[in-house]
Amino acid sequence: MATRPLLLALLACSALTACASRPPDRYNDLPITARLQPTSSDTMPFAYDEPAHWRDYSAIIIEPVAIYAGADHQFGDLSASDQRELASAMDHEFRQTLRSRFRLTDTSQPGALRLRLTLTGAKGNTAVVSTVTRFDLVGLPYNAVQALRGKEGIFMGSVSYSVEVYDAMSNRLLKAYQARQYPNAMNVGATFGSLGAARTGLDKGAHELLAELQ
Repeated sequence: MATRPLLLALLACSALTACASRPPDRYNDLPITARLQPTSSDTMPFAYDEPAHWRDYSAIIIEPVAIYAGADHQFGDLSASDQRELASAMDHEFRQTLRSRFRLTDTSQPGALRLRLTLTGAKGNTAVVSTVTRFDLVGLPYNAVQALRGKEGIFMGSVSYSVEVYDAMSNRLLKAYQARQYPNAMNVGATFGSLGAARTGLDKGAHELLAELQ
């Protein structure tokens, strides 16, 4: 098939790019950045934690999702409308997920947390190729291995964001991190639509935060 050599070349280039990728940006225009420390996690490269008894908190204030405008953003050529769409999706996903554990409120009160979310970057799926490489004899083995390793699949999108969790009464920062999320490399459903993988990453990120606050 004529497309097989081209796919092989694209696969090789993608793998080489992944191996040579630079360390994640620290988003220097975010006020919390100076307090973050490097971690060994691929999906949460910088984090900050204060001792906290999460069970003492039963309510949460979720601020409107901000879109990062610093020069070191990771939106690439993603349009402003797509950025706004993802910010809206992020607000929805985190609210729906966290309300299973917390009462949503707009008022600072004892036993309440305040959550600040900043969308800092996103990458869209590569049209058609992202789906084909989940079935093709060239892309399937690579993506299958990546899935087992919990690593990113080829030609698939992702989303990057910052999380800040405060005590709502004292405004003390309890937890903060910068994250980059992507679907399982063999998640075919996440390859549909340019923002499918980014949306799946937001759902994954919301559930990971919920687990952190248990």
